[in-house]
Amino acid sequence: MLLERSLPTHLNPRRVTFAALMELYETNYLRLRRLCPRLDAIDGEQISRIAGACDLHLTVLERTPYTTQLQLTHQFGAGVSARRQPNLSIRMFHDARQAEVVGRHGRLRGEDMALETIAGVPGLAGRWRHNRFLFKWLGFCLSQGHRFDHHSARLSVDPRL
Repeated sequence: MLLERSLPTHLNPRRVTFAALMELYETNYLRLRRLCPRLDAIDGEQISRIAGACDLHLTVLERTPYTTQLQLTHQFGAGVSARRQPNLSIRMFHDARQAEVVGRHGRLRGEDMALETIAGVPGLAGRWRHNRFLFKWLGFCLSQGHRFDHHSARLSVDPRL
């Protein structure tokens, strides 16, 4: 007898529904809280450095009583030739315990882009695509050991970067 185990809806790439998207937002919020357990102590840009891995940069862009908007990116290289990729803008809703990708920086155009303006990926499918990427990327960063805790919150940004 074969036992079928159903996957959570956010892990099934074929089920793009509003309910699955909300579940994905919740999972991303939990992963971001694991990455930043003391998010309230972080101000400005912080860097998580792990030996053998790219630096992970987190910048708090805006903070309100119920939301935090941040930018999360890896930086490749240094100085003028530095590239930041992926470069996502994420809004965290603390009362609903959800995190949503709200924009990304386009590397070819060099400008910030709202998800609604990305051609070829309308509405729900576009949000699913970007938030599913965030889900996988956060899992990768956590498995590498990246964290923004009270120790990394004291790091200052190197002016040469």
